[in-house]
Parts: sequence; structure tokens; C-alpha cells
Amino acid sequence: MRPIELQLRELAPLVLSALLRRTGDFGAAEDAVQEALVAAALQWPEEGPPDNPRGWLITVASRRMADQYRSDTARQRREAEAATQLVETDLVAPPVDAEPVSGPAGDDSLTLLFLCCHPDLPASSQVPLTLRAVGGLTTREIAAAFLVPEATMAQRISRAKSRIKGTGFPPPQERAERLVAVLHVLYLIFNEGYTATEGAELQRAELAVEAIRITRQLHRTMPEHGEVAGLLALMLLTDARRPARTAADGSLVPLAEQDRSLWRADAIAEGTALLDATISHAELGPYQLQAAIAAVHSGAARAEDTDWPQIAALYRLLRHLAPGPMVALNHAVAVAMVEGPQAGLRMLADAERDERLARSHRVDAVRAHLQEQAGDPATAAASYLAAARKATSLPERRYLERKAAALQV
Repeated sequence: MRPIELQLRELAPLVLSALLRRTGDFGAAEDAVQEALVAAALQWPEEGPPDNPRGWLITVASRRMADQYRSDTARQRREAEAATQLVETDLVAPPVDAEPVSGPAGDDSLTLLFLCCHPDLPASSQVPLTLRAVGGLTTREIAAAFLVPEATMAQRISRAKSRIKGTGFPPPQERAERLVAVLHVLYLIFNEGYTATEGAELQRAELAVEAIRITRQLHRTMPEHGEVAGLLALMLLTDARRPARTAADGSLVPLAEQDRSLWRADAIAEGTALLDATISHAELGPYQLQAAIAAVHSGAARAEDTDWPQIAALYRLLRHLAPGPMVALNHAVAVAMVEGPQAGLRMLADAERDERLARSHRVDAVRAHLQEQAGDPATAAASYLAAARKATSLPERRYLERKAAALQV
């Protein structure tokens, strides 16, 4: 991503938050911010970024909102006059002040997260709305993350924006109630950055970095919360592998084949320290368990040194605390590494009954891996190709195709 694009991605939630403080109209504010971002993307490369990029974007977006309010006011005035021939009443909110909104921007992304996780919204709407507003993901990417059709997700996000219109930012005492959704949002943003759901690049590093940044900020405000610390530890331990996940040509390098000397030791040390400090006093939760699994992988100098019995036990506990289709898939792989591929295939047969996995390529990919381990190359090749047909990430698709081709030789 080019520097200006990265800068605009970082500024977008700050600008949206500033406009929402003034208007409370999520949909109109988001539309205005998008127009301001487009204007910046066209002007800044030629003219250079302004001295105060955030203020510039807020000013442009505010003017767009003011123009829209004036247009809506004029239209409604004409309609009222035509219908009633009575003296016009003020039917809409006053225009937004076009001056830059002042005030600290340090916690705007975090504040916007809690706004999007409004208790009047169901969880199925809280998370995608926040991914859209704060994470900058497209509706298609969010739909892929939730394993639902794009049209369904578009309707869900639109309804969510309408329902929180005018609600204002949550007071501090309400934030604890929204924390579960906030953590899930950050988890999904990080996952999209670590393995993009579609496109030519395996990773979208800027999203992973942003998720870590916001989670750090959240951890500073809630240092004793076990799951906040657990999520941050999970992100750090997982992101530490990023330099080793792709070859020079951008192709995917699976975990077992990665050059572990490329893993970032500083991130592993920080994540491990966070996890150790948290598990000793906090109530155990799913993010801490996932971080513990990542720590076991990080502690193995070679792939063959991995403590798979411990990982299988941790996944068993994770399935008890937070059951889900992807947890079941990963548990099947771990069991296969301990008890053999046939045991993993039996577990996979149970997991794939979950309808949420119907569109995902991961069931076929796991099945192919286990079939290959079981000594059935022809069947494994067919499963790898089935997975490749469903994969929307080009590096993942090419990796699956290469695996199939190697088995067909």
C-alpha cells in the first residue's frame, strides 16, 4: 500500500469519529468521509499532503455534509410547499460547521469501536459495522469473514448504521458491556490482515498493524482484563511469523516449512510475557487459550519439535469454552498430529456438517492435508483442487493448486 493510502486508512476512523461527535448521523458522516478521502487521494499525490491532514479531511467532509443537508432542506421545503402551501418548517438538522473539529484524536478509533458495538444492535451487526467503519474492510471482505453472501452483509451494515443514528458516544460505564463485541472486531480485523480473504497478496500488513495498535490502546485502558491481554498476546505471537509466511515471489509458505529464524523474537517475547502475566491471575478465556496455542508453536525451534499433545489438549478446552467451525477444524488437525490422520478425518466428518463452512475452502484443504498424510495422494489431490476452486485469496489458491499438481505427478 502506498504511503498516502496508508495515511488515509489511518485517518479515516478519526475523521468519522469527529463528524459523528457533531451530527450523530452515521450514514451521512460515513458518506462524507468517503468523499473527502477520494478528494485527498486525487489531490495529495500532486499537491502534497496538507500541514494538518486530519483537519483538512474533517473540513472537506464537513462541507460535504453541509452541502447535503442544504440540498435535503431545499428539497423538503419544495415538497412541503407543494403539498400544503403552508409556511415551511425546519424539517432537517442544521448544517454542519465546516470548520475543523478540534480536540485530541488519540482515542477516536477506540471510541468509534465502542459506538459501533451499541447494545441496541445484535452481535451480527455490531462486528461488521465496526469492521467497515474502523477497519476499512469492504463489504465483500466482511461477508467472507462471516461466511455469508455479500448482499446479506450489505443489508446488515445498512440497517446497523440506521439504528445507531443519533445515539451518541457511549459513556465509560457502558463500555464493559460492549467489550465482547469490540474484542471480536479486533480479532477479525487482525485475521483479515494476517490472511486476506481475497486478492493477490496473502497478507494485508496494515490491517494487522492497526488491529495491534488499537488493541494496545485498549489494553492500556484495561490492563487487568485477561481477555484484552490475551488477544494482544495472540496477535503479537501470530504476527511474529509474518516475515516467514511468504517466499520472495509472494507465494505462501506453510507453518511447517517456515524459516523460524525469521520469526520476530521481540514480538514473541512480548506476547509470551503478556500471556504469562495474564494466565496467572485472570479468568481463562478463548483469546488466552488461542494465545497459549500460538505460544506452543513459537516455543518450537523446529516444526518437528512442536508439542502437539499440548496443542490438542488446548483445542479441546477451547472447543468447550468457545465452540465453532474453525476451532473444530484446527482441533482435527491437532488430533491427527497426535493420533494419526484417520482420527483427524473422523473428527473432520463431524465438523463439516456445520453449514457455515459450506462456502469456505478450509474444509477441503484440511481434508486434503489429512488424506495426504494418510497415504492417499489421488484423493488428496482432488480435495486440494476442490479447495483451490473455493479459495478467494490468490496465494492460497496457487498453493493448493501446487499441492495438487505435486501429488498428481
